[in-house]
Amino acid sequence: MSLIVIDARESGTTTGRYVDKLIEYIAKIDPDYDINLIAKAHRVDYLKKIAPNYYIHETNVKEYTFAEQIKFLREINSMDADLVHFPMVQQPILYRGKVVTTMQDLTGTRFKNPEKNPVIYAIKQFLYKWVNRIVANKSVCLITPSEFVKKDVMKFTGQSSGKFTVTYEAADKIKVKADPIKKLVGKQFIMYVGRTTPHKNLGRLVEAFEILQVKYPSLNLVLAGKKDFNYEQLEKKVKGIKNVIFTDFVSESQLRWLYENCQAYIFPSLSEGFGLPGLEAMVHSAPVVSSNATCLPEIYGEAAEYFNPLDVGDIGDAISKVLRDRKLREELIKRGHKQASKYSWERMARQTLLVYKRALED
Repeated sequence: MSLIVIDARESGTTTGRYVDKLIEYIAKIDPDYDINLIAKAHRVDYLKKIAPNYYIHETNVKEYTFAEQIKFLREINSMDADLVHFPMVQQPILYRGKVVTTMQDLTGTRFKNPEKNPVIYAIKQFLYKWVNRIVANKSVCLITPSEFVKKDVMKFTGQSSGKFTVTYEAADKIKVKADPIKKLVGKQFIMYVGRTTPHKNLGRLVEAFEILQVKYPSLNLVLAGKKDFNYEQLEKKVKGIKNVIFTDFVSESQLRWLYENCQAYIFPSLSEGFGLPGLEAMVHSAPVVSSNATCLPEIYGEAAEYFNPLDVGDIGDAISKVLRDRKLREELIKRGHKQASKYSWERMARQTLLVYKRALED
């Protein structure tokens, strides 16, 4: 029986939703493979719960570190795997066994992060571009979450189409009971949830909201996400703008309430690999107003009202259109349910198992 190792170090993070769901549904399918996981100590109990029959190798090696290239390489070599699946591009580049890599997107190759030292970040970004090309070349098979990313990676790395498989992700309804955020009860608001790194484009969203306030003075803009350096910098910039609310971290139950009670979910991003938050908003009956950049029209189809994310006026016009047209809002909600139902974590897992089969036979 072939031994497959899945690197689950990202488990529990925003980007780790993919690997968590992949492991959960592969465990349910119970394929004819011996599967081992690699995870950090704080995620072992969770992974044992969703995949009780899998051996879990604990590691403290962080992503994007020198230790990843040396210590983590030794750890993987000691497992003697027939195939290793890295769900993100970060991995020991000197590993010589068979590898399947999921390349989520190329956002990190194109955008700066003001939270980081600019000189050090420029060096890391240069190395990251190099790693992307090396990993694409040495992987037996590559997985991407959208056709857009597939074509983008093909162009960037020079790899052929036959090496790629697109496995769309999915969105689940939050199961815990909705928990209201007291300061928002009874208020009208539009919302965004997630990080505030530059490619998320929240600065232009705030500018558009300031213009909208002329027509909608009682409207609130809710920005939900754990406060970090970038959120703090944005908060300083918007101090003179009324009704911009930073929630800091929200629980799953609070997030469900936000989705279910917002006037619209706004996704102004300049670059995404799949765009899971907008799909999650659709599951919870929030009308979605989205950027038309990168993969988003591919994933959301006709279930979103789109705007040019570089045009503040266009962002505001699209939001205003959804706010004032009740029939459009209802139609977007209806289309959103239909669009979200097209995606399946189980199908994604089954497609991934076919990639494993192909890689092992190569």
